[in-house]
Amino acid sequence: MVQKLLGKLARYALIASCALIVSACASLNGDWTNEPTKVVTKSGKAARAPRVNIDRQSVRSLDAPYNDLWDRVRDGFEMDDMESPLVIKHVRWYSDRPDYVDRMMSRSSRYLFYIVEEVERRKMPMELALLPFVESAFNPEAFSRAKASGMWQFMPATGKDFKLTQNIFRDERRDVIQSTDAALDYLQRLYKIFGDWHLALAAYNWGEGNVAKAVKRNQAKGLPTDYMSLTMPDETRNYVPKLLAVRRIVEDSKAYGLNLPKLENHPYFVIVTTSKDVDVDLAANFARMSLAEFKSMNPSFNKPVILGATEPQILLPFGRAASFQDNLDAHKGPLSSWTAIRLGVRESVDQLAKRLNVDASQLRDINGIPKGMRIKSGSTIIIPKTKKAGDVPESLASNATLNLEKEEQAKKKVKGKKGAASKAAAKSKSAPVTKSKSKKSPVKETKLAENRKKSN
Repeated sequence: MVQKLLGKLARYALIASCALIVSACASLNGDWTNEPTKVVTKSGKAARAPRVNIDRQSVRSLDAPYNDLWDRVRDGFEMDDMESPLVIKHVRWYSDRPDYVDRMMSRSSRYLFYIVEEVERRKMPMELALLPFVESAFNPEAFSRAKASGMWQFMPATGKDFKLTQNIFRDERRDVIQSTDAALDYLQRLYKIFGDWHLALAAYNWGEGNVAKAVKRNQAKGLPTDYMSLTMPDETRNYVPKLLAVRRIVEDSKAYGLNLPKLENHPYFVIVTTSKDVDVDLAANFARMSLAEFKSMNPSFNKPVILGATEPQILLPFGRAASFQDNLDAHKGPLSSWTAIRLGVRESVDQLAKRLNVDASQLRDINGIPKGMRIKSGSTIIIPKTKKAGDVPESLASNATLNLEKEEQAKKKVKGKKGAASKAAAKSKSAPVTKSKSKKSPVKETKLAENRKKSN
């Protein structure tokens, strides 16, 4: 009896110890569970539950639910699939171009973790993290014929609506952090309007007004109002199928003869900032990066100087940030070789160069001014920095514009004003001089009347 009792106690102790180990696993991350069955997420998809063979593995190895970022992306897919030959068409297009897919996948490795974090934080479908593949092939420097710019392809007006700075010094449509935040804000707003992610994406591409009108037209005709039922331009018609094609490739790239780069589930870059003006090439040297590599990480800076007054966000690979800080602190001498001025009068580049005693061709090049163009009053111009000049103030850095006109037009305006002035002067000279009868002013007449009343 004693032996049986001891055996039962031993079994209970073993069960209790196993329960403690599993509960410890669960405490390491809130997403993990000790349930033997799969956990179902809000989207209806089964989440991965960690399983550990404690005879061969350590529970401490479970520091995070994902080692591979692609696994994290796949588990976040929520959007409905689309039974359309257009999806298959675009999958074939990508699979026929493995070099192109390799390039855009390689570019995405710098930015995808940050976008995944933001999409997950907002509880949005993870397919949206793949949208820059469709918009720009994950190129933050992309610029379209329609003047859309950046990884998320913001038009100038839409960028302003979402408070993306666009001036001569920087264009936040190309800023990875700011443009991602604005794009996800925009997509969330569109989803609230349409209540459907396919329609929200159509509106992102075509405009919410156009999609709303297309929905109303179908409603008036008693037709369905889903994405595939609406009449829309070819570009928009193919927009969601392209995204779903990218999703299929991410789900199973080998099935299409393609390879995904290995992406670890941790940040690629860190943001550093400084209150000092720093030349872009000097900043690249501080970070031990090539100029091209630095610019690809920071494409929002339009000029060869980063202005500290605007609280710039400089993106650097994790391994380079410490080097940047050390070298910046140890640097002796000036950090920037450029400053800015605002013109009070209209000037040609040659006139300005002569006044400032600088090279005219250098002024044209650094400010992007073609020959034959005159700079309008109120424009901000980048010029070489003198020893006495300080950093560019915030008031100038945040409101910098450059307005140009053709020199011929400027000359015509000046001639026109001179001509009008000379004609006016000629008319005044040629006009006959006539003596007018003196009239008493109303004030004097009133006073005379008052005096007469007093005398009476």
